[in-house]
Amino acid sequence: MVKRVAVIGAGVSGLSSIKCCLDEDLEPTCFERSTAIGGLWKFTTTVCSITKRPDFSETGQWDVVTETEEKRETAVFDAVMVCTGHFLNPRLPLESFPGIHKFKGHILHSQEYKFPECFRDKRVLVIGLGNTGGDVAVELSRMAAQVLLSTRTGTWVVSRSSDGGYPLNMMNIRRCYNFIAQLLPSRVLNWIRERQLNKRFNHKNYGLSIIKGKKQKVIINDELPTCILCGTVTLKSGVKEFTETSALFEDGTMEENIDVVIFTTGYTFSFPFLEEPLKSLCAKKIFLYKLVFPSNLEKATLAIIGLISLQGSILTGTELQARWATRVFKGLCRIPPSQKLMAEFTEKEQLIERGVMRDTSENKLEYIPYMDDIAARIGAKPSVPRLFLKDPRLAWEVFFGPCTSYQYRLMGPGQWAGARNAILTQWDRTMKPLKTRIVPDSSTSASMSCYLKMWGAPLLLASLLLICKSSLFSKLVRDKLQYRISPDLISI
Repeated sequence: MVKRVAVIGAGVSGLSSIKCCLDEDLEPTCFERSTAIGGLWKFTTTVCSITKRPDFSETGQWDVVTETEEKRETAVFDAVMVCTGHFLNPRLPLESFPGIHKFKGHILHSQEYKFPECFRDKRVLVIGLGNTGGDVAVELSRMAAQVLLSTRTGTWVVSRSSDGGYPLNMMNIRRCYNFIAQLLPSRVLNWIRERQLNKRFNHKNYGLSIIKGKKQKVIINDELPTCILCGTVTLKSGVKEFTETSALFEDGTMEENIDVVIFTTGYTFSFPFLEEPLKSLCAKKIFLYKLVFPSNLEKATLAIIGLISLQGSILTGTELQARWATRVFKGLCRIPPSQKLMAEFTEKEQLIERGVMRDTSENKLEYIPYMDDIAARIGAKPSVPRLFLKDPRLAWEVFFGPCTSYQYRLMGPGQWAGARNAILTQWDRTMKPLKTRIVPDSSTSASMSCYLKMWGAPLLLASLLLICKSSLFSKLVRDKLQYRISPDLISI
């Protein structure tokens, strides 16, 4: 029987895993070298190795070797939750930039970037336009003499707030929108999204539009468009070559006297403490069942928590993964046999290598479909039809309102009695910090405004469709009548 669980890492995924273990009456032991929790900025694992015990096929147990102050210890655990996340090893692709070794300025990865004051009056080239690249470029624009932001593909840039100033996630991540997205053809859906994204500013005018054929990418940044407009950040194409003090770009332009190059080129994840072939297999997301369980284990007693990219809250996603994993450890939930999973994933890998299908394992996951998939496995997925029969008001909020984490506490294991009230009052708490000045004769409530914004466009679209259909119907009727009524009467 599973009881003792090793949790590797005390970041957000590790903390969620500890809580979920306690909720299931398990005994978690968390390994974290630093003196503070938090993960992303201070995480350094102290685990040397995690290996199967000789009787693993019967017990599913692991030997975990750790090191503290040069002293090694070995402990036996019934299960392991690996919570090291994405941000472990900086990716610095210097070999992809000819002449970079000739460059006499300072070169660093964004992991080394701490404070903008160090770059005062410098000419800085930031390579890579993801969330980190945009944030670094904007912050440096207040100190540096000039910031150049290089991107090979372009990106969509969205604000943290939606129309009306409401939080973007709360306005966009809704079950009703997810339902509509499943019905519409992808071409229509992409057209609608493109128009929405260009509504704030035309990405082509700002040099941000995505090159045709490249993967669609979205970053969140409130200030980048303004910095580009003011000239404190200059968009450039991909770097073709470096010289001692300058950079030649793919569009033929050159920038001289560059002092610093900052690579915001992401990270690579790895699990150096695992044994082969498990280590190599876990490095391929395609071989992780639901991005949690390695597919080659006879006993599902090791889970990878937090190795996901969601189009929504990563905190909610990691917690739900941990809730599922702990129940699998206890035998309360089942996953398919390892032989079946390996055969399925091996075939998929071969199809990807042959170009028959695309590898989507590195793409950001749609929030609601992934969350619902995991929640359904523990019985925590909310049933909207059942709620409409039992509690119409709650069902309305669940389907048409923001899909927040409360929804996965309405039923099943971990059910919370306060979830219903939390859902019905979530907009009140969202708007409360803004109510620092009482405005007399205020307009409709936040919830009503949100519903008007949410339903305005669909109602308008439906009206236009009805008008078009009515026009076509009238034309058909008129054409029919022309055959039955004399021309003289028609002219009258």
